[in-house]
Amino acid sequence: MATQQTALITGASSGIGRELANCFAQDKYNLILVALEPDLLEQAAAEIRQQYGVQVKTIVKDLFKRDAPFELYNEVKATGTQIDVLVNDAGQGQYGTFDTTDIYRELDIIQLNIGAYVVLTKLYLQEMKARNEGKILLVGSIAGELPGPLQAVYHGTKAFVNSFAESIQEENKDSKVTITNLLPGVTKTDFFEKADMTRAKNVADGQGADPADVAKDGYKALMAGQHKVISGLMNKVQVTASNIITDELVAANVHKQSAPVDGNESSR
Repeated sequence: MATQQTALITGASSGIGRELANCFAQDKYNLILVALEPDLLEQAAAEIRQQYGVQVKTIVKDLFKRDAPFELYNEVKATGTQIDVLVNDAGQGQYGTFDTTDIYRELDIIQLNIGAYVVLTKLYLQEMKARNEGKILLVGSIAGELPGPLQAVYHGTKAFVNSFAESIQEENKDSKVTITNLLPGVTKTDFFEKADMTRAKNVADGQGADPADVAKDGYKALMAGQHKVISGLMNKVQVTASNIITDELVAANVHKQSAPVDGNESSR
């Protein structure tokens, strides 16, 4: 059980991030929850305070903006709060063929899914290395292990996260700072509404894991100091199979799974 330790969680107002907040609060971590939606963020904080009796601070921050991760770090630093666990969870995608999607939206996604992860991981890793203790959870995705027709940029960003995680894990293998990469598959969150992906077959069919189950898998792996956890048996099977069959066939299978039910692959 943690005593008076603090976890900082991005993307904490809903989905996997929100469920991870519950996991930490249950073990009596104080929390700093970061998201863009103030109402959802405050609602999450109030529920956690009432249910678990821990301290919860909220910070509204638009991590699409390049300076925002630095601002977040400085705001937390100014309070004198030590961050014992960093959870990089905030991430978004965009659905549609690459030639029809919005490049400015995609640049925002790259900043959120990669830029914010890199900045916050670097700044807090430096602090943790100085203390020789701390934990970092990166929420990657099985998307990073697979080509992603109709989500080309999102899959590319998650491939970065997966490679990035493996690299810094090796660099820090002799320290007491642990870095864990959580790889979910399709999960029942608002990700798909934000990505305009509700018309994809694998979403419209109601497929997807419960975010609470995904969060528990990630939290357990983080606390055990594991490097990587793929959440869900079928996701493990899909990733394993992708290492055996050709890249072209993997891409074709993913394309088929995520094809739009209305037949229109262009971005709206």
